[in-house]
Amino acid sequence: MSNKKIFRITTTIIIILLIAGMIFYPKLKPLFISGENKGMPGGPGGAGRGQQILLASGYVIVPTQLREQIYSTGSLLPDEEVELSFETSGKVVAIYFKEGTRVKKGELLAKINDKPLQAQLLKLQAQRKLLEEREFRQRQLLDRDAISRESYDQVSTELQSLQADILLLEARISETELRAPFDGIVGLRMISEGAFANTQTKIVRLVKISPLKIEFSVPERYAGQITVGYPIIFLVDGVQDTFRASVYAIEPKVDVNTRTIVTRAMYPNKNEELKPGRFARVEALLSQIENAISIPTEAIIPEMDGEKVFIYKNGKAEQVKVSTGLRTEALIQIKEGLQFGDTLLTTAILQLRHQLPVKLDTLITNQKPEIQIP
Repeated sequence: MSNKKIFRITTTIIIILLIAGMIFYPKLKPLFISGENKGMPGGPGGAGRGQQILLASGYVIVPTQLREQIYSTGSLLPDEEVELSFETSGKVVAIYFKEGTRVKKGELLAKINDKPLQAQLLKLQAQRKLLEEREFRQRQLLDRDAISRESYDQVSTELQSLQADILLLEARISETELRAPFDGIVGLRMISEGAFANTQTKIVRLVKISPLKIEFSVPERYAGQITVGYPIIFLVDGVQDTFRASVYAIEPKVDVNTRTIVTRAMYPNKNEELKPGRFARVEALLSQIENAISIPTEAIIPEMDGEKVFIYKNGKAEQVKVSTGLRTEALIQIKEGLQFGDTLLTTAILQLRHQLPVKLDTLITNQKPEIQIP
């Protein structure tokens, strides 16, 4: 066999071996590494077993006060509000109120010219006097059987008809007077003396601001918890004080667009420090639990058969099944599974495994600033 032929065969064999090594080496590599690590200090058979320690943050569970609250926005409304207008048309001859002042119920605010009506009233009153005297004489004659009952009834009917006309005229005269329907504060007038007013002409706005109403919306899921008499607190921009009110009325129907129920509360506003129309932030306390076991919601790990958390114990992560209760924006109540003093692991949740070695890098105690662990 020639040297050239031997060289070609040798080269071909080497190339085939290289290709085979490239194909099978990744599959055989773990076996080689495993065999090399057996019995070595860093391997699975050694003392350290080569298991990496995970860094995580801890949270010491202490008794807390857990509050379930509703937060909503609302508006301040006056107890009563109306834009006053005359009940008839005519020329405004007098305005008796001063803008921005208090008025009493029934107080005369403005007047329309009623001279023609007053003249008609005087005429009817004079006619009534004559008819009353005539009716008196006819009754005396009837008592003596000097006239028929029919004659007397005719006079009596005329008198009653005239009295009805007088009452109607007096009612028309009262329509020319604009009076306050309730105690309150008048705003800025919208008309002047001498102007012609009709039933659509707005004269002034009358507002009663003590007490005040707070209107806000509640999610439909809390419809059964918010009832008449329920206490709330509300805040107003620019005012540091917290105000307290109580629910007095609830809309009987859920708004299909927002899925909320409109609710109104009453605030006395005795000093009239708040003005209607302002924006309000409303808070309603639904429930409060003292000495509750509560943890951050991000520490909960949901599973098919329930929920679990990891606690730090003897340098390792220990898996614990828990039963949850009240949930707020940041915390969740734990009914079963944890105790006060347990150290909850709150970071590296996805990397944690049962009995995995863990080292605490920070520790939160009693919800105070984090303590750095050296």
